[in-house]
Amino acid sequence: MINKKFAALSATAVAAALALTGCSTSSATSPSNTMSGMDHGSGMMSSSARAATSDHNAADTMFAQGMIPHHEQAVEMSETMLKKQDIPTAVTDLATRIKAAQAPEIETMTGWLKSWNESATMGAGHSMDGMMGDDDLKKLEAAQGAEAARLFLQQMIVHHEGAVMMAKTETSQGKNAEAIKLSKDIVTAQESEIQEMKDLLATL
Repeated sequence: MINKKFAALSATAVAAALALTGCSTSSATSPSNTMSGMDHGSGMMSSSARAATSDHNAADTMFAQGMIPHHEQAVEMSETMLKKQDIPTAVTDLATRIKAAQAPEIETMTGWLKSWNESATMGAGHSMDGMMGDDDLKKLEAAQGAEAARLFLQQMIVHHEGAVMMAKTETSQGKNAEAIKLSKDIVTAQESEIQEMKDLLATL
């Protein structure tokens, strides 16, 4: 009887243990599997994002390296105008928009170069279309009122035309999808602003 009872108890204990183990495995595995799937999924997305970001060619690198200082100068010129008095509101509004649009793009392109393990500066022998020289910037700094507004618009038209040329080169020769998209956005925005500036010049 003892043996039978012991055997019965043992069988019951084993069954209970198995049931508990099964529940434990099920409850532990289920979240674990779910988390694992989530981790795996997010890992895949991160890898995909990294791959998309790092997938670039020399044209993408040159675009970012050149457009960063180009944008920086546009921001500098805009800030110069915003410090002046007696500037037409339409011109200060334009300067404000240029600064607001291009400053974040500088950060974006700087991030790309870092993720691509590329230098943040362009190598020697490369030039950027539409850049103002030191003398140009000094003239803009010294000018006041309507004269400053006219000079700013004239210089920024040339500056924008250079940026559009650089962006179109990226659109046709680049490889990175994000960089190509930005280049198209730059063309659209700056061609519109070029026309706006020409119209403003006609009123001054």
